[in-house]
Amino acid sequence: MGDALPHPELVAAIPRLRRYARVLTGESTRADDLVQDTLARAWEKRRLWQAGTDLRAWLFTVMHNVFVNQRALARREALNVSIDAEGDAGEVWQIPVRPAQLVRVELAELLERVGRLPAEQREVLLLAAVEEMKYEEIAIVLDVPIGTVMSRLSRAREKLRRMETDAPAPLRMVRRP
Repeated sequence: MGDALPHPELVAAIPRLRRYARVLTGESTRADDLVQDTLARAWEKRRLWQAGTDLRAWLFTVMHNVFVNQRALARREALNVSIDAEGDAGEVWQIPVRPAQLVRVELAELLERVGRLPAEQREVLLLAAVEEMKYEEIAIVLDVPIGTVMSRLSRAREKLRRMETDAPAPLRMVRRP
């Protein structure tokens, strides 16, 4: 069984894979599908994983590649859509929010801003901030140089700062006498 993936590590990585997939797709159902596709691909390609290396980073790389391939396929398929078809083939970032809860509203606003970042910057930001990966690990997952990771992360943080300062003031309820 030299070509098997370590079961405890694989199971432990699933919540992180779901979190990253949710960020990539913007929707829990599509995220679950992406995790399933990732695990299936990882199982198919398990002989490519080298024992002793970071299984989590390898799984994130597999997920990134599956997601990129799915997006490319969706773009090609979108070109074949009838001009009479309803709906938009673009990405949608939606978060259900209960208006009475300020914390959820603030989180939704932050996630909406993160969703407006270019995909490359959003991926790097979330791998660094949420998954707490090191620059080297992110570079391996995304197959880019470390300098590119640092640049994308810096630009993402700067754009978020600008979006925060450019955001309109929150609405306040005023009691009328």
